[in-house]
Amino acid sequence: MPVVSSSRDADALTLTIESEFAATAEQVWSLWSDPRRLERWWGPPTWPATFVRHEFVPGGQSRYYMTGPDGTKAGGWWTFLDIVEPSAISIRDGFAGEDGEPVDPGDYGTMDVAIAAKDGRTAMTVINTFQSAEQMQKLLDMGQEEGMKEAMGQIDVILADG
Repeated sequence: MPVVSSSRDADALTLTIESEFAATAEQVWSLWSDPRRLERWWGPPTWPATFVRHEFVPGGQSRYYMTGPDGTKAGGWWTFLDIVEPSAISIRDGFAGEDGEPVDPGDYGTMDVAIAAKDGRTAMTVINTFQSAEQMQKLLDMGQEEGMKEAMGQIDVILADG
C-alpha cells in the first residue's frame, strides 16, 4: 500500500495523506495530467471515476463523476488554481450536479498536491483544506479519508503498467 500516513488537523481544517511510490516524479505527475490514468485511480475501487473534461492548465476545469456499485453517480468539479510541473498542483474542488456543473460554486475545498523525489522513490502529499469544521466533518463522514486511501492504493498497479 503506497499510503504511508494520514492525518487530520481540526484547527487548520486539513486532511493530509502522504504516499510513496517506486517511480519517478514524472510518472507520478502523469497520474494527474493524463485523464485516462487519473480515472484508473481517482475514487475507491467500488466508486470508479470517469473524467468527461480535463483541462490540465492553470484556470482549467475538470468535470467527473464516480459510479457506485448500484449505478449511483456522484459528480465532482475541479478548477486548477496552479500547476508547477512536475512538483505541485493546487485545485479547487466541489460537488457537481447531474449536468456536471457545480451544485454550489461557493461550497468548495482546496486540494494541494506536492510531488518530490525521496530516497530513490517519489513522495506525493495531498492536503485537503476545508472552509469550515462543518464542511470537514461532512466530508469525513462521507468517507473521504478512507476513500482517498483506497484510491491511492490502486496507483502502484498503474505505475507498473508504465
